[in-house]
Parts: sequence; structure tokens; C-alpha cells
Amino acid sequence: MLLIDAANVVGSRPTGWWRDRPGAATEFVGRVRSAARHGQLTDPVVVVLEGAARSGVEEGLADGVRVLHAPLDGDDTLVRVAGDAGGQVVLVTADRALRRRVEELGGEVVGPRWLLDRLGG
Repeated sequence: MLLIDAANVVGSRPTGWWRDRPGAATEFVGRVRSAARHGQLTDPVVVVLEGAARSGVEEGLADGVRVLHAPLDGDDTLVRVAGDAGGQVVLVTADRALRRRVEELGGEVVGPRWLLDRLGG
């Protein structure tokens, strides 16, 4: 499973995302879905949205990408999903504390640049 910490990946670039978090989430998930459709990402792909970004994309599965809304803390949701995957997960984040938590569950962690390169920048 490819598990994406959307807030961390979107926040890794100063694109003005903070002015329109729902819009930034919509654009980001659209890019992830396009990459999944074109075979640039390995299934399954899960994107976790938190806070105001949740209103940009509905929860559910579309184009091979499942969007989950974190009810409170995105990190806890990401760890829960990683744990449910039984260690067969690659998490995309630059958050060091989250990285440690997922690695302790047997998951692999890559940084935002890894994903952004696959999305075309």
C-alpha cells in the first residue's frame, strides 16, 4: 500500500496552498489519481486528508485512490492505516515522529520528493 500524508506532501512546497486548503487538496488528489490511472503509482493508494483540506475531496475510492478523512489528528489515522496494512506499507511523509511510528510497525517511509517526482514535479 502507498499511504500518503497529504498535509505533509502539499505543505512541503510553498505554492500558496495555505490560502485555499480545500483547493490544494482537490488539486493534489487529482494529480495522485491521474498518476494512479497512468500506472505511475502502485496500487493500492491511500491519501489521508485532515482539517480544512477534507472539504476539498470526498472520502471514498476513485481512479484507484482511496481518500480518507482524519477525524482529528492525521498522524494517528496514518498510523492506524499502516498498522492495519500489516507492515506492507510505504508511507510518504517528512514528519520524523510519524516516520518512526510507522517504521516501528514494519512500514517503509519515503519523503515528499519521491512522490512529487512521480507526479511530475
